[in-house]
Amino acid sequence: MTTTPRWRALTHHHLFWPIAVLVVLLLVNVPFTPDFFSIRMTNGHLHGSLVSIVLFGSPLILVAVGMTLVIATGGIDLSVGAVVAITGALTCSYISDQSDQSALSGVFLALGIGLLAAVVCGLWNGFLVARMGIQPIIATLIIMVAGRGVAQLVTDGQIITINSEPYKLIGGGYWLTLPFSIFVVAAVVAITVVLTRRTALGLLVESVGGNAEASRLVGIRSRRIKIMVYVFCALCAGIAGLMISSNTSAADGNNAGLWIELDAILAVVIGGTSLLGGRFSIGGTVIGALVIQTLTTTIYTIGVPTQTNLVFKAAVVIVVCLLQSPKFRAKAFGGRFGNKPGAKGGAGQPAVVPVQTAKATEAAPKMEVS
Repeated sequence: MTTTPRWRALTHHHLFWPIAVLVVLLLVNVPFTPDFFSIRMTNGHLHGSLVSIVLFGSPLILVAVGMTLVIATGGIDLSVGAVVAITGALTCSYISDQSDQSALSGVFLALGIGLLAAVVCGLWNGFLVARMGIQPIIATLIIMVAGRGVAQLVTDGQIITINSEPYKLIGGGYWLTLPFSIFVVAAVVAITVVLTRRTALGLLVESVGGNAEASRLVGIRSRRIKIMVYVFCALCAGIAGLMISSNTSAADGNNAGLWIELDAILAVVIGGTSLLGGRFSIGGTVIGALVIQTLTTTIYTIGVPTQTNLVFKAAVVIVVCLLQSPKFRAKAFGGRFGNKPGAKGGAGQPAVVPVQTAKATEAAPKMEVS
């Protein structure tokens, strides 16, 4: 048995290609912006292209992290963009009605109203999917369509502007020289990793995504797990809505969070999580979101025409997805980046199930559960 070279083992890691693409995208900006990697201190705050990528990518990272757990259960959430709009609209609408928009009590109450609305949206999605048995793409499409209308009803179809310094901190303020939103994202990601990788919660989510009915039969409350992940996804979208409205000090029910659900799904896929459910990677999702945001920055940096930027973006995403495919790498690069010898469909997986094992499985008695 030959020993796998370190290089081959490295290229078979699920995070190798997303990181490689991220590095390439960052390097592409250097000829157009020579000081792209420079970080400078201005008025006690760190500024630079890298800081801006993380700052503007923070809402996408939050939405993508929540989307990861939903997809891990075999579902999908198309309503996150509308939840972003609803949360920002309700929060800014309440603050705008206050005589003192900088009063902490009023700001905290507005935050609570906005996040409570996000949780209600998540509960509704989870109820339709887990309890009513509606397909996730249809169940979440309801709020995707109606939620945007609700946000415009809250704002009366206008852009609500506010002037609140405490609220401005969430998406546009700084703390310890860095944008405050970075700390919020870091906290949410850290909590998610701890809950899903240091407890049994992550295993339960993966088991529900692998086979919800089998999970239910062994005692896992799969319905509660599904409701929980939809609530968490909506809560992440709500926090992202606070960031977006805070950064602009305005609520736009029509454009806030528009199509962010598609970028979030792309980030999850680029990060290596399967849309079929099962295993997931929070770290991969964060890298995937940074790839999407870096790609957006690169499009504007290299001067891609506005009318073709979506085509350019789609082309890069296709390349990333192809590079993650073992079959494509095997055909394009041969054995250097493809599957390991004797494997099919993934590194280290047997090409054919032994005949004796298959026969034994067919002959095994089946147990009926009433």
